[in-house]
Amino acid sequence: MHFEFTEEQQIIRGTVREFAEKEIAPRARHTDETGEFPTETFRKMGELGLMGLPFPEEYGGAAADAISTAIAIEEVARACGSTALSYSAHLGLGCAPLAMFGTPEQKQRFLTPAAQGKHMAAFGLTEPHAGSDAGATRTTAVLESNEWVINGSKMWITNAPVAGHIIATAATDKEKGKKGISAFIIPGNTPGMIFGKPEAKMGLRGSVTTAISFENVRVPKENLLGERGRGFIQFLQVLDGGRIGIGAMAVGLAQIAFETAIAYAREREAFGKPIGAFQSISNLIADMEVGIAGARLLVYQAAWLKDQGRNYTREAATAKLYASEVAERVCRDAIQVFGGYGYSQEFPVERLYRDVRLLTIGEGTSEILRQVIGHSILGRLESAERTH
Repeated sequence: MHFEFTEEQQIIRGTVREFAEKEIAPRARHTDETGEFPTETFRKMGELGLMGLPFPEEYGGAAADAISTAIAIEEVARACGSTALSYSAHLGLGCAPLAMFGTPEQKQRFLTPAAQGKHMAAFGLTEPHAGSDAGATRTTAVLESNEWVINGSKMWITNAPVAGHIIATAATDKEKGKKGISAFIIPGNTPGMIFGKPEAKMGLRGSVTTAISFENVRVPKENLLGERGRGFIQFLQVLDGGRIGIGAMAVGLAQIAFETAIAYAREREAFGKPIGAFQSISNLIADMEVGIAGARLLVYQAAWLKDQGRNYTREAATAKLYASEVAERVCRDAIQVFGGYGYSQEFPVERLYRDVRLLTIGEGTSEILRQVIGHSILGRLESAERTH
């Protein structure tokens, strides 16, 4: 087993870290306080080749592997959670379905400009009545002549109003349940697509999140993504990759909270010595190190399996579950190291704690991921009443 980065992965880490520390981190507080979407940052990321990192060069990407993509997301998150969430959603949700299921024409028209950083991408799955139960889709798509007519609504959609295209799921054959769900590519300026007000969120405020209403939205017949009725299976595969991204984001937020806590523990004095000299604080720092190291290895393992073309559903769920819960604990304990100052906006740890809180919810709640992992180990066991 090899635990060293390849030369390309080392270059990507160095490049993204340098950019993030110079261009992203100095604006992180402003982005959080104002809720302004960092448009200029993403333009520069496009120029650097980061907006299409894992996608083929023929479609504007850099053909980097999944581990490199996880590294990039981690480094962006280390600088700014809001920017990292929009970046991860762009790559793993808005663009990945096109790379995985799109036709050459669809990739050329939608994936290429997104990968080049000319527009953001989004993925519309969650609906007002159905969060974790994404198979209960009520949004519908009806084929009329050579157009699909889409009606319904989505909510909690990252990047929605700034996206050049949105991948959205809709029921094309309602009587077939999950097997009647399909996916569609909807250009961002399509008439009838109405965005709600940006959500006033606890954290990650600079990553714009809104509801979407579809009122007789018409898209060409050829905007069907993949096969009709395969949308449910498709988005399960998409979410596997997205969970690696959220796991990497969790590691990045935990890492910067850890580094900030270490610096404070060395500088802050109490009873005549640095607080890091006290075992209670030292133990917190040690637990942070252990948790982050484990989370990072789980994320990289899932990414490695993806690169090998092997099944990684359980590993992605495990990585995302563990990394998100570890990161929340690390950010909480970082506040504890700071004491009263940690509760103040004067220091960044309170923002990190607010930002990290979403990660145990988005892209599969911790509760759902435990089900995914449990089912993958035990199989789908039926109750005694149902099996008799």
